[in-house]
Amino acid sequence: MSFNADKVLSLAGKNLQGLSYQELSETFNELLQSGMHGLCFSPYVEGQQPGDTLTEEQVRRRLEIIRPYTNWVRSFSCTEGNELIPMIAKEMGMKTLVGAWLGKDDEINQEEVKGLIKLAKEGYVDIAAVGNEVMYRKDLTEDQLLDFIEMVKKELPKVPVGYVDAYYEFELKPRITDACDVILANCYPYWEGCVLEYSLLYIKDMYNRALRAGNGKKVIITETGWPSQGTPLYGAIPSDENFMKYFINIQTWSKLDSVDIFYFSSFDESWKVGAEGDVGAYWGIWDKDEKLKY
Repeated sequence: MSFNADKVLSLAGKNLQGLSYQELSETFNELLQSGMHGLCFSPYVEGQQPGDTLTEEQVRRRLEIIRPYTNWVRSFSCTEGNELIPMIAKEMGMKTLVGAWLGKDDEINQEEVKGLIKLAKEGYVDIAAVGNEVMYRKDLTEDQLLDFIEMVKKELPKVPVGYVDAYYEFELKPRITDACDVILANCYPYWEGCVLEYSLLYIKDMYNRALRAGNGKKVIITETGWPSQGTPLYGAIPSDENFMKYFINIQTWSKLDSVDIFYFSSFDESWKVGAEGDVGAYWGIWDKDEKLKY
């Protein structure tokens, strides 16, 4: 039996033990410069939060920053200026995964879905995502979500339509899984308290569980990342070093095994502290002032 270095690397990730901060930073930047499949777009500048209206200037500025590094951009809403994201991204030559944000307010939900359909019919949507973690938050029933998915599929027969949620929801909700053209799975070893050293094996298991649940459908990892600051969650420790190590392993795996991954996230956003605790503000590759962290 011969030794296969690529196979070992694909399974366990790069050997990053003993690398200095400078060496990690150099490796991180090499991978960033080589480009990634996709990036989750963080549109809110300091002092803004969801509910505030985005300006074309801020969307354009931030898309210009990330454009050299990613093929795809993912947006989360189709209202309050978020509809500008796929329009400008397409103008810049990027592909788009566009989400309609669904919650407990039906009037807002209807506007979001209407916005998604309009953007897609105008040619700005490569993949349509109907809802994000709606089952996880328990904002809608399965039947309510399925109605929205079917509505969008009927209006957009030529655009792949899916739903974004934690990988395990596709095991637990087979009717939703069956309704999706593509499985859009969020996979966060960090949020399950996984030690950094085991995180690559852990996310591969998450991905494979979503693959099995999808019965042959394409699975895209729509979010994964690691915070650079904040309070540890069991064995998962936020730090600059762990942020870089996780990014290096995930991007290397994505390239080696041709796994489509949208990294979370582009920019730090201070408003997320309220929703996710102190780590919430530190998931970005760029900081809140749009400076590359490493």
